Amino acid sequence: MPSQFSRIVITGVGLAAPNGNNLSEFRQALLQNKSGIKHKEIRHMGKVAAGECDFDETKHQSRKARRRGTRAGATSIYCANESLLDSNIELSMVDKSKIGIYLGITEHGNVETENEVHLLYQNDLNTSFWSHHHNPRTVSNNPAGEVSLNLKVTGPAYTIGAACAAGNMGLIHACQMLRLHEVDIALAGGVSESTETFGIFAAFGAQGALGEHSNPELATRPLDIDRSGIVVSEGGAIFTLERLEDALKRGAKIYGEIIGYHVNSDASDFVLPNSERQKQCISAALKRAHLEADDIDIVNLHATGTVQGDIQECQAVRETFNLNPGSNTHINFTKGLIGHAMGAAGALELAGNLPSFEDNFVHPTGYLNQIDEKCALKNLVGKTKVQKKVNTILNNSFGMLGINSSLIVQKYRG
Repeated sequence: MPSQFSRIVITGVGLAAPNGNNLSEFRQALLQNKSGIKHKEIRHMGKVAAGECDFDETKHQSRKARRRGTRAGATSIYCANESLLDSNIELSMVDKSKIGIYLGITEHGNVETENEVHLLYQNDLNTSFWSHHHNPRTVSNNPAGEVSLNLKVTGPAYTIGAACAAGNMGLIHACQMLRLHEVDIALAGGVSESTETFGIFAAFGAQGALGEHSNPELATRPLDIDRSGIVVSEGGAIFTLERLEDALKRGAKIYGEIIGYHVNSDASDFVLPNSERQKQCISAALKRAHLEADDIDIVNLHATGTVQGDIQECQAVRETFNLNPGSNTHINFTKGLIGHAMGAAGALELAGNLPSFEDNFVHPTGYLNQIDEKCALKNLVGKTKVQKKVNTILNNSFGMLGINSSLIVQKYRG
């Protein structure tokens, strides 16, 4: 069979989320509507709502290596190792030059730069306080590079900058590389260290788009009439991807098969979304998967909690899917429980829905109390999980500068 027709499957998942450090914990938190949002003290900002992870940074690397590296790198190392363990791949038994590492990111290097500038000004602008580790910490390929160093993988290892569409993009790029036989195994997904930097909080605050509430769990309420904006979160989700024939040969368990995707650009505004382009992206992903809209069981919305972002996406979904009372398609979103994990968002949100193929539940969406009528969608899951048979998931991730991605995963059918 020609390589471009190779079927690509997910055989491992490793993740760190604000409400879980593995797929089982994360899934249970989502099904139980358990939020991972808390208040955090941020330099120059005071107390803000944020989604922080609490995983063991040195489970898979030495303390010395962690001191030299970054939070994003530590997250990536943790998730990549957990994904490989979950996939039951023994690195000593495979060709490490044929393993690719493709990680989606938003910003990177802000944390180290902010910290060192702060230290500089605390010490009379003495540049001797500037770390000699600064350059390797702040180059954009750092998270993937740290994984490569940690695992001693000699295949291609790099990041994909695609704003908040990046988590999907890591997976899409990995599929393409596997089909081209550039690699035999891919570690792909997205990571973010955004809660470690005050700049992103300050920027969303300046835009009037930073979610706030005395109860931090209520600071992120996508689609709700009382939503106030984005809650910045961190985390990561890295999947092990393989060609189906290779996975079957080694008897791997299969979480799902990637059957469709599309990426396009708005070309219309720096930050404001474009509903028509989003609709085109979703439709093209469906076409690639040879599916009709009603064949999709779950649509996971990007749903950041900003007014225009929510409205534009809901319009795109409403016009694409025939959401009548008898429709097969149910809609959910994940940011109401974990906040916006930026480069990790799409990957984490896909991971949170993958177990639906086995447990046949659509997870709830957090504190959605009163829907904004402009965001009204039939079959939108609220505070209570919905039981239904699930065979297909469509995952939306959209980002600044008008980058859109949609990814479709299907239950493996043999």
